[in-house]
Amino acid sequence: METEKLDQKIARKSAVVYLAITAIMALLFFVITGLMGTYSSVARIGGVMWISLLTLIVSMPLVITYMKKKIKGTKRN
Repeated sequence: METEKLDQKIARKSAVVYLAITAIMALLFFVITGLMGTYSSVARIGGVMWISLLTLIVSMPLVITYMKKKIKGTKRN
């Protein structure tokens, strides 16, 4: 039971972090393409979706592993 609560805590904290990273990257992409002014709205929205997907794929396993080590207190050998 204690392990399940710990796993839920890790999952919740990890989700907050990797979703925040994803949102920041998507917003950054949207702002930068808007400042450049050479891209259509469709291209910008498509780029935001693509950046969001890729950032989520990359950040999810990294953040979950980091949170597990941080919360459980395990050290790398």
